[in-house]
Amino acid sequence: MPGLPESPIPLQPDVSAEAVPAAVQRWRLVVARSADAPPLAQRESADAWLEAMEATGLPLYRTAAGTRPKIAFGAPLAMGIAAEAELLDLVLTERWPIWRVRGALVDGLPMGWHLVDLYDVWLAGPPLPGRVAAAEYRIDLGTALDDAARTGLATAVDVFLASKRSMRERVKGGATVAYDLRPLVLDVRVGGEPPRTEVWTRTRFHPELGTGRPEEAIAALGDLLGQPLAIESIVRERVVLGDELD
Repeated sequence: MPGLPESPIPLQPDVSAEAVPAAVQRWRLVVARSADAPPLAQRESADAWLEAMEATGLPLYRTAAGTRPKIAFGAPLAMGIAAEAELLDLVLTERWPIWRVRGALVDGLPMGWHLVDLYDVWLAGPPLPGRVAAAEYRIDLGTALDDAARTGLATAVDVFLASKRSMRERVKGGATVAYDLRPLVLDVRVGGEPPRTEVWTRTRFHPELGTGRPEEAIAALGDLLGQPLAIESIVRERVVLGDELD
């Protein structure tokens, strides 16, 4: 009718965007990687995990329709290093009991990986990658060191731990840069059953200083010992969360 305001056009629901199920549960996986696992780069390894998890039938959470599942890895793991207790988080859109999740995962991990344990953790807790503060490594130096060299290595460890700085060089962005390794190494110990020699290290992940690498710690000890130390194998025993450091 003349003089009456026009009726507002009713808003139509947006049907172009498919509804995405909400995240309701987060599982923390403890997984191990064998030394003979396929030598994949970080991106390739992440892709292998995503493909494997999608094939398990788990109701994986996605931030939007058509996107890849949300998987959070605790810390990068260098190619060729075995691991005994890596951490990663999966977020689900349904609540599943532990037996059902374990059954879906036990034979569904990427080649070279196996499930050690899993935990139902608080969904709203802080993201896993930001909580990882350190990693513990076991480095096998083989049988090349005699008793005198082992004693010298133990002395080199004491000198290293007592030092305030340990300047090293690494390649970054195509250039060689100097950095201080010492604040990135929290602890070092010499062990192993003779005639084998093992070195145990705890190194830091620091957002500004960088990452302490076990092979660099061994190189620094070799410099103090006065002879290069050959590494036969490296195993990452576990990653350490920030609240575990004390």
